[in-house]
Amino acid sequence: MISKYLDKRFITLFLLPLSIGSLSVLSFQPFNLTFVNFFTLPACFYLIVYIKKKSKSIYRKKPYKKNLFFFGTAFGFGFYLGGIHWITNSLTFDENFKILIPFGLILIPLFLSLFFSITTVLIGPLLNLNLQSIIIFSASLAFSDYIRNFVLTGFPWNFWAYSFSWSTEIIQILNNLGLFATNLLIITIFLLPAFILMDFRFAQKIYMILVLILILSISYIYGNHSINLNKKNLKNIENKINIKVISPNFKLEYGLSKTDVENRLEKLIKYSDPEKDKKTLFVWPEGVLSGYSFKEIKNLSKNFSENFSKNHFILFGINRLDEKKNGTYNSLIIVDHEMNIIQEYKKQKLVPFGEFLPFENILSKIGLKKITEGHGSFLSGKKQNNLKFDKLNILPLICYEIIFTDLIQSSSKNTNLIINISEDGWFGDSIGPYQHFSKSIFRAIEHNTFLVRSANKGVSAIINNKGEVVKRLNPNEAGHIQLEIPLLENQNKNKNDLIFFILLFTYIFIFYFTKKNNGK
Repeated sequence: MISKYLDKRFITLFLLPLSIGSLSVLSFQPFNLTFVNFFTLPACFYLIVYIKKKSKSIYRKKPYKKNLFFFGTAFGFGFYLGGIHWITNSLTFDENFKILIPFGLILIPLFLSLFFSITTVLIGPLLNLNLQSIIIFSASLAFSDYIRNFVLTGFPWNFWAYSFSWSTEIIQILNNLGLFATNLLIITIFLLPAFILMDFRFAQKIYMILVLILILSISYIYGNHSINLNKKNLKNIENKINIKVISPNFKLEYGLSKTDVENRLEKLIKYSDPEKDKKTLFVWPEGVLSGYSFKEIKNLSKNFSENFSKNHFILFGINRLDEKKNGTYNSLIIVDHEMNIIQEYKKQKLVPFGEFLPFENILSKIGLKKITEGHGSFLSGKKQNNLKFDKLNILPLICYEIIFTDLIQSSSKNTNLIINISEDGWFGDSIGPYQHFSKSIFRAIEHNTFLVRSANKGVSAIINNKGEVVKRLNPNEAGHIQLEIPLLENQNKNKNDLIFFILLFTYIFIFYFTKKNNGK
């Protein structure tokens, strides 16, 4: 019965992969239905093997590898259309960009689907219904995700490992293995149910199910032990800093007047609720004074001095003009109560089309510009040291810089706090802000460091060094959260991807070794 439908080319090469690819989005935040991937990835694997088998008969009218390409493209398109369709919401804030919504909805997922297409074409001919094929397929998908981290500035969004963001126990191995090695292992775990379709005895299939349960159980037990031990250790940390994270829930608007800016500042101060004698770092989001540079708001210093004291420091995102370079940086600054800049960080990884226009000399001639307010592209900041003052050694990350694990790996080993500020109002009431937030959990575990996140219209949170969300404000909530955060000094920070490549080459060796022996 099933084979009757699978023999129909449109169903197998287009409809099915598009459907199961789209279904995978349910495994990520805010849905967290991780079990879905135990179906979608094995189904993808089985269908590739099926296409390989049938291409010389049922699908013989089309070249063999073209069938694999169509299948991989359809699966990838469904995966990215379901997972990142919310990106086009950012095109609704300017009438000039609304015409681009259909292109953004189709072209971005279609381009990203090439990572699946190429992988399927290269690996598909090697796959059969056996365990060594699962091994090479897992390695290929994981390597494809790794490449995606770098191509065209990189877009490491919704790796399969992120579908476990709700279970901090299972992902504690992140700190030891790193994101890409963990992603490889999790892909393998998701694919293991495919053995049910293989030519094994019933007892062997039961055995493999027990192995899968055992792997997940051991990961959970290890993670749970690590978290409980950490709770005991945190009680002995005396070096702490009081931090207030503010989420103002401002409407994302262009063309604010000076009166609008003053009103916003008054609300930020109200939500901050400063206590004069309590030493505090206040963390405001990115873009709260939309379109204005620090130089333009400097005349509001009186508002700071009247409400904050010498015990207070305020961190927020602001545009910073560079007259020498004739451009603007998207910056994160820390100021004192008199609005003097103590430290500054200039964003390094800019969002294509959002903060800079690729091929600007060409595209600007046809009327295109970056999506954020203003016409010229932001300047890109260079690699710089952490922000250091008082007892703090802060790794600053602006907006989607939180998704890049290399910024975590290259940071100082003495980092004792990670701060991420963001403007998630661009994505409206979509799943985007939740997916964005989930990456923070992984960065905290990887670096074994507390992470503070302030996001306007996104999830603002204080996350401990084991990825546990201590306090949070959900999207569209206004107010503040506060905590005396322990400043940890430790060396248990993931610093490179060596383990990933060791695992990758191990997988490849196992595949070719077993294939050679089976051939004999």
